[in-house]
Amino acid sequence: MGIPGLFLLQLFSIFCAFHSPALAVKRSYIVYLGPHLHGSRQPSMLEVNERTDSHYEILATYMTSKEKAKEAIFYSYTYSITGFAAILEEEEATKISKHPEVVSVLPNEFNDLHTTRSWEFLGSEKNGQIPADSLWRKGRFGEDVIIGNLDTGVWPESETFNDEGMGPIPSRWKGYCDRNDGVKCNRKNSIGNKKLIGARYFNKGFEAAIGNSVNNTARDYDGHGTHTLATAGGRFVSGANLVGAANGTAKGGSPMARVASYKVCWGTCTDADILAAIDTAIHDGIDILSISLGSRPRQYFSHGISIGSFHAVRNGIPVVCSAGNSGPTEGAVSNVAPWIITVAASTIDRDFPSDAILGNRRRIKGLSYNTNTLPVGKYQPLVYPEDVKAANDTTENAISCEPGSLDPAKVKGKIVYCLRGGNIQETEKTLVVFKAGGIGVILAGQSPTSLSSLEPYFVPTASLVTGADSLSILAYIRNTKSPKALIRGATEVGRTVAPIMASFSSPGPNEITPEILNPDITAPGVNILAAFTEAIGPSSRPLDKRRVPFTIFSGTSMSCPHIAGIAGLLKTIHPDWSPAAIKSAMMTTASTTSNVRQPILDEETFLPATAFTYGAGHVRPNLAPVFILLRILSLTMADYYNFLCSIGYNASLLSRFTNETTFRCPTPKINLLDLNYPSITVPNITGNVKVTRTLKNVGTPGKYTVKIDIPFEITASVKPTTLEFMKRNEEKKYTVALEAKEGSWSVRTQFGAIVWSDGKHEVRTPVVISKEFSV
Repeated sequence: MGIPGLFLLQLFSIFCAFHSPALAVKRSYIVYLGPHLHGSRQPSMLEVNERTDSHYEILATYMTSKEKAKEAIFYSYTYSITGFAAILEEEEATKISKHPEVVSVLPNEFNDLHTTRSWEFLGSEKNGQIPADSLWRKGRFGEDVIIGNLDTGVWPESETFNDEGMGPIPSRWKGYCDRNDGVKCNRKNSIGNKKLIGARYFNKGFEAAIGNSVNNTARDYDGHGTHTLATAGGRFVSGANLVGAANGTAKGGSPMARVASYKVCWGTCTDADILAAIDTAIHDGIDILSISLGSRPRQYFSHGISIGSFHAVRNGIPVVCSAGNSGPTEGAVSNVAPWIITVAASTIDRDFPSDAILGNRRRIKGLSYNTNTLPVGKYQPLVYPEDVKAANDTTENAISCEPGSLDPAKVKGKIVYCLRGGNIQETEKTLVVFKAGGIGVILAGQSPTSLSSLEPYFVPTASLVTGADSLSILAYIRNTKSPKALIRGATEVGRTVAPIMASFSSPGPNEITPEILNPDITAPGVNILAAFTEAIGPSSRPLDKRRVPFTIFSGTSMSCPHIAGIAGLLKTIHPDWSPAAIKSAMMTTASTTSNVRQPILDEETFLPATAFTYGAGHVRPNLAPVFILLRILSLTMADYYNFLCSIGYNASLLSRFTNETTFRCPTPKINLLDLNYPSITVPNITGNVKVTRTLKNVGTPGKYTVKIDIPFEITASVKPTTLEFMKRNEEKKYTVALEAKEGSWSVRTQFGAIVWSDGKHEVRTPVVISKEFSV
């Protein structure tokens, strides 16, 4: 569920942002003076003018004149809020924060209208506006498509599932809600929610496996299911944030879709419950199925998700699954059946810097969600836990900030340096400091390569990166008579390179069928904000009594519903498209470059990532429905049957699996390399290999020319080199000839692409070629 963010890249971006000469740089601040005394009464114009003038007077005391103050102030808050916004130097902001009428001074964070930021990063919106070419507009925001989600349930009261302005439930819907435990959603011809139209639970498989019963409820007590369902199909909700971070408007990929929750996870998720849920979902009438869960790679007939998804696809339902969070282990990718859309996770261009600035002016880079609640520019006492430990506890417990180890009388009003590790999680360490009266925490790493994690801390926190930074702070504390520090940070957008492939995202190759590339595609999956359960706190720790409507998670569980939401939009535009066509549309228009027009990087190595990590590339939703004038021909169910024949399943078994008694495996069996998949993968190439693909024109007549982007270690050719389509839905084949050149390769696997273009549009098919090294 929660996966550490991509901190090395983030810190590099932070370093670049702050690495500038020590000049008096001006920036915008908000000076907050508290609420108005008039309460709900509207002030008169005279009062407004008087308050505006009072703001000039306050600021003028820190500037050379009232005229300078008027030039600096660009907003005066004079109605419900008292205060002003101005362009100030840091020193000026620090001085103003000490004014007796000032409640707080805070930097003016860059808070564009954005969801978890991911949908703006994907191009669905820009600066809070929806462009004409946005897939949201073309897909009518997923209007009336039905997205089903297998997960930990749903928190039905979440604002993200409000049904304001939605019409009647589609007549094809047959599902309902299990209404015990206060779960409420719509029933036809009755008062209820028209957005959340289904909420079911499946626990018999889990109970059978563990021998104990669980609560019979569709309600989400974990938060994972609410988050994923909201990411796929949540409504627009303004003011969404986590402890002030990532503030903006939350929304899902198909905001006007209907959604249905199928609870199958109770700490773990069994195949029996998964299959029961998929079976029910197909019956209920869902259009898209999102499954953010999985297991180790398993043979297709031994994997509940593979079996259930096969039947969903047979019924025209695209199934989107997470690739897994077992990276960077090679071959760890899960949910690898070719009929599934398997999704990797990558970053977006948002960051959460939270730096510790010591009294000697040294800045230590850190990360955190909870920042900016300390007075701006004001240093606070910094203490080492051993010096403020409780009399009846040990030094060992104190330096790790264990519960009860700190003396409140010595901690109150101070920033505490706490070592990471020990018996409790980092969030709990900040709670210990908070309960003892502390106002901030510096979380110190103990390893040279230690990465800080992002958590919803209880106090402003600088979660440090390396052991070297930690030791330098400790040296400062020990060698300074009155050590002090301040913690400064804010949500930053657009200042970091993205996407970057997350190190946790499970990579290929496909261990079950190496001829099929997995994962298929990547989407935002790092630090994603979406709706959350209010049954537990944001840290999921028992001691966390906070309740928040939104939280931030990372994982392929988060990237999966992004693709499900996009699939919903495509289904709205093209209701006749098969699951394979929707998959092909996204894959063949994906990008392998970042927002700085460089190859997507791998977090683990900081080298260019490969198709084993991102599949066809990063999804570009606005290109999929319109600009794809040429696409890989959709696979049919017969293609999948023939595929299963080729990997060893016999006709007798397949007839039971497919319920088609007349089915016969072809003779000879098809070559797996010729499965009309939107990628080409040749494992252990020997000699000359030929691969065939069929393309279909879904636009106007046109002529397309091939571009071969294959590494020099391989001889490659394509015949024909041009394809001319005279009419819509015309199909044409091409053949790719590949041969490994003599001599040793520098790496075992080479990556390239075949690209068809009419001069305006490109359709890209990734190519992966492996060769066994000689011993």
